[in-house]
Amino acid sequence: MILREEMLKKRIGVLLGGLSAEREISLKTGQAALAALQRLGYSAVSIDVSEDLPEQLKEAEIDVVFICLHGRFGEDGRVQGLLEMMQIPYTGSGVLASSLIIDKVATKQMLLYHELPTPGFTVFRTGEDLEELLQRCRHLPMVVKPSREGSTIGITIARSQEALRHGIDTAAALDRTVLVEEFIDGAELTVSVVNGEALPIIQIVPKSGFYDYHAKYTAGQTEYLLPAPLEQGLTQQIQQVAAEIYRQLGCRGAARVDFMLREREFYCLEVNTIPGMTETSLLPKAAAAAGMSFEQLVERILLDADLDK
Repeated sequence: MILREEMLKKRIGVLLGGLSAEREISLKTGQAALAALQRLGYSAVSIDVSEDLPEQLKEAEIDVVFICLHGRFGEDGRVQGLLEMMQIPYTGSGVLASSLIIDKVATKQMLLYHELPTPGFTVFRTGEDLEELLQRCRHLPMVVKPSREGSTIGITIARSQEALRHGIDTAAALDRTVLVEEFIDGAELTVSVVNGEALPIIQIVPKSGFYDYHAKYTAGQTEYLLPAPLEQGLTQQIQQVAAEIYRQLGCRGAARVDFMLREREFYCLEVNTIPGMTETSLLPKAAAAAGMSFEQLVERILLDADLDK
């Protein structure tokens, strides 16, 4: 962790935009973080990430990087590895945690290893026998996801064999590895964790009934219950598990752990190592409920910047 007095002397590069399917959201996250850093008096500039990122960082004389990239080429360990080679401290999780968690299948395998709750699943990889998998997946509905995309891109809830086949085809067009997961019919919850501390739980209630890309990023399309209307003991249990997932997966800085709750049983769906920070994003909402302003949240993330040691 870098002291505030020292950080004020450094030139901070806010990485935004980038090359992934989540570029539009990354731009909004980065612009919000940049404005907050500048209001706090930091020497911060934005860098719209391109394939010549090393040259961009050198030309801007960047000392510390605040990563606001979502999805591939930013949240998956590649940029983190580059920054390690350039010896530029950066915010968020390191190379291993980032590259592991971007992969939903690998994440779930780690959760199972540590005996942490996650829905049952199977995996389809391009070139495998689709008909054999369809024969095995008889307990519908199931959720089909590309293993390495975010923001619900390419996701399908399959309620029939035909929909399952279509969902796998859709996801396989985006990723060679497809996650086919048990559908949990219940309440959708998310727990933001900042520097190891679990923040208040948010319950997500999309008007459409499905928290897809439109519901996630269109104002007014989703209701957020904050704090989630849960019994105190269950709230604490979910927060403890979220913090344990953060720790076991090696996260750093801010992360968000998504759950489904069915009766009193809860299941981790996935982890996001660079949560969005737009006007509809969940991390700033949870921070505000914990008494933390947006500027304080951004500064806590910044001051935790480091190399992966």
